Amino acid sequence: MPGQAPQAPFGQTGATTPTPNMGYEAAGLQKLGSIVKQLEDLIPEFGVTTEAGQAVMDTLKKLVKFVPPGSVTPASEKNMIEQRLMKNVQNNQQVQALRQQMPGAAPGQMPPAPPAMPRAA
Repeated sequence: MPGQAPQAPFGQTGATTPTPNMGYEAAGLQKLGSIVKQLEDLIPEFGVTTEAGQAVMDTLKKLVKFVPPGSVTPASEKNMIEQRLMKNVQNNQQVQALRQQMPGAAPGQMPPAPPAMPRAA
């Protein structure tokens, strides 16, 4: 029919169309809200007249429009902090396991750095 968009033949498309995962988006907005709050906490430390303070202010102006009011609650902040702590513990365990596998490394000590390569003149 004229004026209609062409459609794929029957059986050539999936039963459903892909949809974005709103849970990921909500989690991302909570994390972004936490970052915005941390940036707001930096303003008194830098001041708005310094170059760093102005960069923080510019960044905040861009990010604040994506963070709806109330998206960061004390409970969500606590959950994010706990998740970061768990990731740090897991990463530390992995680093410790790697250190133990490296030859020449004493327990709890970084292995010696490889010798520096001579620079080409």
